[in-house]
Amino acid sequence: MDYINAIILGIVEGITEFLPISSTGHLIIAEQWLGHRSDMFNIVIQAGAILAVTFIYWRRLLDLLLGWREPENRAYLGKLLVAFLITAVLGLIVKKLGFELPSTATPIAWALIIGGFWMIAAEWLAARRPPSKEITWPVAILVGVAQVIAGVFPGTSRSGATIFVALLAGTNNRASATEFAFLVGIPTMYAASAYELLKTFKDGGAANEDWTALGIAFVVSTIVAFIAVKWLLTYIRSNRFTVFAIYRIILGVILLGMASYGLVG
Repeated sequence: MDYINAIILGIVEGITEFLPISSTGHLIIAEQWLGHRSDMFNIVIQAGAILAVTFIYWRRLLDLLLGWREPENRAYLGKLLVAFLITAVLGLIVKKLGFELPSTATPIAWALIIGGFWMIAAEWLAARRPPSKEITWPVAILVGVAQVIAGVFPGTSRSGATIFVALLAGTNNRASATEFAFLVGIPTMYAASAYELLKTFKDGGAANEDWTALGIAFVVSTIVAFIAVKWLLTYIRSNRFTVFAIYRIILGVILLGMASYGLVG
């Protein structure tokens, strides 16, 4: 793989992993012009973005782990664990069923458009409920399910699905919903990366992987994601997610138009 392409893909992943606009969808679209990459490549550079979030939330994670004796921290850790386990179990079932990501732009375009309208509706509904920062057990369960749905339908956005499920399920504080969604993503993406690495080595595919390009994309993704997440956490303090919903809808319409003219597969 050309190293310039690896840098571009790392930038795309770093920007889109935590903004609710779908990193997998953007990477599959980028593949139309930059060439095919392995599933392991995509998942491991996503782990680079997760590493950035680990750096950002390290103090929060440390407080949770060191303060596990406190009932509030224990309950929060339990909810993170439940959401992760639901994702892991359902994700493995999906893998065993032989699910593969689509390689064409049309289903991604529709997921972007539908998700954009859903985001606008979800935030509108959440704003009309009594204020609540609490992460309840139903929220944790639904966030786990949402992560799997986002993985099955590229264009949905893992961060978008989890944040807005949390908002609809009762945690209508944007900062609280976003924090939980991001913290759940840490073990989820690390586990997915480890799974793909073990699978690649087991199947003998390691020799076919461009490890230098993968390393470059990983580092670039980590740096760019760190900047993107820092900006997002500041932005949502006083702004809604509407701008991202509009972007999704516009991009989805453009992709459908390009697909109809054969400009994308």
